[in-house]
This record gives sequence, C-alpha cells and structure tokens, in this order.
Amino acid sequence: MKVAVIGGGPAGMMAAISAAEDGNDVILIEKMTSLGRKLLITGKGRCNITSSLDMEDFIKNIPGNGMFLYSAFKNYTNNDIIDFLKKEGLKVKEERGNRIFPITDKSLDVLKCFERKLKSLDVKILFDTRVKEIIVKNNIIEGVETNKEIIKADKVILATGGKSYPLTGSTGDGYYIAQKLGHTVTEIKPSLVPLETFDKTICKKLQGLSLKNVKIQLIDKSKNKIIYDDFGEMLFTHFGVSGPTILSSSAHLVRYKNIEQLFKENKIVLKIDFKPALTEEKLNDRILRDFNEEKNKMFKNSLDKLLPQKLIPVIIEKSNIDMNKKVNEITKIERKNLVKLLKNFEVTIKGFRSIDEAIITSGGIKIKEINPKTMESKLVKNLYFAGEVVDINGLCGGYNLQFAWSSGAIAGKSCLYDKN
Repeated sequence: MKVAVIGGGPAGMMAAISAAEDGNDVILIEKMTSLGRKLLITGKGRCNITSSLDMEDFIKNIPGNGMFLYSAFKNYTNNDIIDFLKKEGLKVKEERGNRIFPITDKSLDVLKCFERKLKSLDVKILFDTRVKEIIVKNNIIEGVETNKEIIKADKVILATGGKSYPLTGSTGDGYYIAQKLGHTVTEIKPSLVPLETFDKTICKKLQGLSLKNVKIQLIDKSKNKIIYDDFGEMLFTHFGVSGPTILSSSAHLVRYKNIEQLFKENKIVLKIDFKPALTEEKLNDRILRDFNEEKNKMFKNSLDKLLPQKLIPVIIEKSNIDMNKKVNEITKIERKNLVKLLKNFEVTIKGFRSIDEAIITSGGIKIKEINPKTMESKLVKNLYFAGEVVDINGLCGGYNLQFAWSSGAIAGKSCLYDKN
C-alpha cells in the first residue's frame, strides 16, 4: 500500500512511522522546510510529552470530546510513547502534576528521535510542499494534488494540525481539504489561550506578577455556576491573565454554552483565592498577629509578610481602608473585609486572546464522521485523520500531545487493513 501522510507535526510523524512499520510505502508531505515546528515550542521548548496518569484519567482531562479517544488511548498509551523514545535513546523524567519531559529538557531531542526513526524506515519526506486537495474518484482515494505535482496514494492520513501558532505551519489547511470531501468542520476557536479582562488598569498594575499556589474559579454570574476551578500557577499580563490554570480554564470556557454572549454581558468572572491553604478564620488570625507585632505601622506598610510586593497596592486600593491608617486603628469589620478580598478577588473576563496566541485549537473535523477505532473517515474510504485537525481539545499537562501520538499511531496501523 502507498500511504500519503499530510502534515509533519507530532501526529503526522507518528502516523508515518506506524504505517511504515507495517511495510507500507509511506510519503510524508510537509509544507514547511522542516518537521515538528510546533513540537519544538511545546512545554516552553522542553516538550511535555505525555502524563503519567492512568489512561482512563486522560479522558477526564480532555473536555473537548474526550470519550471519542477511548479506543485510541487504549491501543496506544503513554507507556508506548515513553518506550518508543527510550528505544530511540531518549530517557524521560516525571515532574510535578504527573508531567513527563525528556531527561534533557529539550524538545529538539524528541524531534530527533522521530527524524531518526522516519529515516530508518525509509519514509520519503517532501518539504516545502503544500497539498491543495485530496484526489477522490467514486468515493475512493486516488492520491493528492500538491503545489508541485500529483502524488498517487492508496490511503491518505490528514494530520495538518489546527489554526493555533500559524507561524509553525498550522493555518487550518486541513479543514478546507476535508470540507471539499464533504466533511463537517465545527466552529474553530482558540483553546489553552490567555484571557482578556475588562479592567485593564488592575492587570497593568499587576503585569508580570506570577502566583504559584492560588485557587481559581471561573464563574457564570448569570447562573451563579462554577464553570471551572483549579489550583496552581497563574500570571497577570498587560491585557489580563495567563499561566497554566488560566490556559486550562479556557479549554472549558470555549465549549461553555453562549460563552461569547456571556462575555459581552460581563457575566464571566475569575475569582482568585490568594491564600487557599488558610480558612477565612485562620487568615484573619494571621493578619491580626501581623498587625499586633507592629501596632503603629501604617496599613500600606503592613502586608509585606503576607503578599507579593506588586499585589499590595492593588489590595490596599480595593480594600477601601485608608493606606495611612495605623493597623491598630483598623476595625474588625475592615479586617474581615480584607480577608474576604484576599479569598475572593474578582476580575471580570472580556474574552479569549486571538487564536494566534492559543496553544491548541478548539473545533475541527466532526468526530461523528470519523471511526474512533481506526480514525478512518466514515464518508471517504481510505481517508484517515490524526491530531489537532480533529475536533478534540485537552487541558495542559501532556494530554494534547498524547492525543497526537495515539491518533497518529492508530491511523497509521489502520492503513494495513483493507476492510472491503
């Protein structure tokens, strides 16, 4: 069988390897001048390969159609990708949050493993080659037309990625190619993306402040419903908020009903607990203890032990306590309000940053049109899909890359069998 794989990202490379291992004649078509450009920037250049969680728990961390991946995750697991890399000479390590990274902390080393394997399997790679369309006659694949030539193929795997990080080559080409063949593409939105806030003044004052152990909640004020809650790191920026917890929250927000309208109506609020380890009572005791140690200190100089320096002026302003008031003059009610502010700091969310800033794409080829056991199209025989081009989106933590590995492996393996 001659198999053409469109897209040289994580899913495409894995699909090409998987298909070639079964003896297929494989050609990998990449429109950029090198493979794995997006892979190189994942995990801030370190590559969060996967997670050490049980595969059943992966689905819980993929809010966008996670159940579709049950079969793919069962047939190609986190241990499989780890074993693959070890066989190629790259060991891995586990870090906080069950995250798996290469021992070298370099995405490039992961990419080199794939490049070596592709070479050893004699996979032909075409660079700087853009696929214009997949050639189909009588509902059967015949090949692909590129900007340079027509390539004959018995089977085609479409693994072109989404629309996030377009400079890496992810410009949504696969959506248009699939639509030409009758496939449905769901609405394309950014996911794992920073959030903009309405009140830019506060965020500009806090710009660059990174908080490591905070609790966040994204709340729909119209229903007083918690959409997402998390504990961990976040970052204030000039436009709003970012960081791991915020990026993960966006994966839930993007699929929340009427989210754009709720943004417009100022109904989506980010609530931050700056001191999640302390109850309100214990936090009150802590503040009272600090105040008693230096009773004649002014309020503006009294929070140094409790809060990061950059946060103090904003908390003072929002507390409505006179900054020049001596701490021994602060009333019980004022102190109680200060505690509530630190446990329930609210920022109103305006919307998502652009898809150019998103780590992944929400939306893609409709999963109901794909066989989850083989990743084959239900509409066109011998057409398969892998990776972010499909309507799947997960949280931060290696789940999206595992989806790429698993779907690529299954699509490649499925090319061995002619089911008719």
